[in-house]
Amino acid sequence: MLELFKTFDLDVNGVTLHGCAGGEGPPLLLLHGHPQTHVIWHRVAPKLKDHFHVVMVDLRGYGHSSKPPGDREHVSYSKRVMALDLVALMSALGFEHFSMLAHDRGARVAHRLCLDHPEHIERAMFLDIAPTLDMYERTDRAFASAYFHWFLLIQPAPLPERLIEASPDAWIEEVMGGRHAGLAPFSTEALDAYRAAMRLPGTAHAMCEDYRAANTIDLDHDSIDRDAGHRIRCPLRVLWGEHGVIEKLFDPMTLWRACALEVSGRALPCGHYLPEECPDDVIREALAFFNAD
Repeated sequence: MLELFKTFDLDVNGVTLHGCAGGEGPPLLLLHGHPQTHVIWHRVAPKLKDHFHVVMVDLRGYGHSSKPPGDREHVSYSKRVMALDLVALMSALGFEHFSMLAHDRGARVAHRLCLDHPEHIERAMFLDIAPTLDMYERTDRAFASAYFHWFLLIQPAPLPERLIEASPDAWIEEVMGGRHAGLAPFSTEALDAYRAAMRLPGTAHAMCEDYRAANTIDLDHDSIDRDAGHRIRCPLRVLWGEHGVIEKLFDPMTLWRACALEVSGRALPCGHYLPEECPDDVIREALAFFNAD
């Protein structure tokens, strides 16, 4: 699916990050969400490589990147630490300044990276998220029902890990297939890659730690920044699916305008998985927003 790109495994910030890169032009970092890997970009990245040097990576804990054990305070899977991974990765690849196109969990890491390391970021595009702090603060029955996994995965270890490890393929198929379009948008090759990654030892624990951090230490960091008036300084574009939870339960433009100095955005005609449901729209948006020739 991504044979046009060169695979890498780089040691940075105490972990090994797996991914692939290639293309011509300014650097563009692509970040995936749960429960996927960098393969989510297989329909988008080949069309961007003539305009950008595209870097796709598995976040720590996902895919074939390292899966360090969690800690009591969930620091090792905090978005602050995961953002440091990416700054170190891009520096190791020779890029001190770059833009980001990020979906779901990857967009939450990108949000933190924009706040902690604004000097590195040119532009950012977030796909199908509202700010984590707002989503937790506005939780109601409808949100808890639609995003049940947010509340399952934060439970103390090892209960959620055991449930997922009992049938990792089912986790991929039921969680992803339970959204707006079912499993229809996903290629057989991509689904096989997601299933294989989910079966890797330590993946369930790492994934749970990502969510546990989001419910604890990440909220502390977000609250401190919000109280201090810190906002994303680079131009931000937000896209979301018109058939998804973000559209139904939140007002993403209002929420992101409170978090960033310059925001634009719109809904796309799809559900949650924009890069695989609406790849042509994502490509057009990326080419326009990241100022490709």
